[in-house]
Amino acid sequence: MKHILTAGVIALGLAAPVAAAAANGTETYDLLFREGTLDAIPLDRSLVYSREVDNSLKPDAAERDTGTIALDIRKDEARMADIEFRQGEKYRNLGSFPASVGNPMIMYFYETVVRDMAEAAGGSPFYIRNRVKEALVQPSEVVEGEASVDGETVETRTITLHPFRGDPNADRMMGFGDLALTVTMSDEVPGWYLSLVAEARGDDAPVYRSAITFDALEDETQ
Repeated sequence: MKHILTAGVIALGLAAPVAAAAANGTETYDLLFREGTLDAIPLDRSLVYSREVDNSLKPDAAERDTGTIALDIRKDEARMADIEFRQGEKYRNLGSFPASVGNPMIMYFYETVVRDMAEAAGGSPFYIRNRVKEALVQPSEVVEGEASVDGETVETRTITLHPFRGDPNADRMMGFGDLALTVTMSDEVPGWYLSLVAEARGDDAPVYRSAITFDALEDETQ
């Protein structure tokens, strides 16, 4: 794979499952929150992701939250990962995290889904967050597959979580009861995460979709 990946080169539609294996709760968590995933990212490069949101319950919120996310490694001894949301000429700082721990995009993904669901469905963010946390440490199926990145085939691993499966309150969640959180990862993708997708299909029509997709490893000046 080329050292610099450019935007628009990832063909997620070509991803294909190859095999599946069961992972216990610890293995699931360790894969999703893998440490050291930013160690090889040069200080003069940015990890760039796109976020696209569809929200039938809150269309204005979907427009607000669709944009580009850039992750930069701070050039100091602390080696912090700074995340910034970009939408046209608007820029918003999303926070700073120790780069040594791993890629904080996974935390941003889950927290935005919790916020979006609470905002759209009117539920308690504390209850939603706790159910998501419980799902993170449950045994799950790890599906091995392939995806096309920059014209090359890379091996992937995908985990899908269903935090509200069997929840007695699922029918009152405005279509979010079947929420699925799907994370696709690859050793051959800078930063580890190829895509992070949350979907709530609802009974009659799609209710919500948030997709964060790796776009590029580019120069910070771009």
